[in-house]
Amino acid sequence: MKFLNKVSMTVALVGMLLGPLANAQAEGAKIGFVSTERIFREAAPAKAAQAKIQQEFAQRDKELQDMAAKLKSMSDKLDKDAAILTESDRIKRQREISDLNNEFQRKQREFREDLSQRRNEELAAVLDRTNKVIKQIAETEKYDIIFQEAVYASPRIDITDKVLKALNTK
Repeated sequence: MKFLNKVSMTVALVGMLLGPLANAQAEGAKIGFVSTERIFREAAPAKAAQAKIQQEFAQRDKELQDMAAKLKSMSDKLDKDAAILTESDRIKRQREISDLNNEFQRKQREFREDLSQRRNEELAAVLDRTNKVIKQIAETEKYDIIFQEAVYASPRIDITDKVLKALNTK
């Protein structure tokens, strides 16, 4: 019962919010939509940002791959030699592997965090630039409102291609 109440309240709220938009569209308001996902995937500044990030993190990524390979090699060697090792040598090697694994996990976590932070910074710059282009198009072509996120948008109001063209020529 609570669920139905929430659903009916949500439907009523959506109706209240979208009702004026439907009236605005009927009265000749100009509405547009831009796919942020497409911008991040296809725009030249987004591609340049991705290439910049890849170049920036390539060395650290290689170091992590090398460390993972070394860890696997050490583990394989321990498995192979376990039968002939003394108890103290086996424990020593296990400790070395464990220490290296801990260092690997720490570096991998730091790498992911740094990569995520840099990606967010670069995407924020692309989004800022995109918003400026969208605002410019909206003012020039007299749009009343332009959405960047929607569950569905008719291709008729999609201006993503215009934004991409503007971003790719600057």
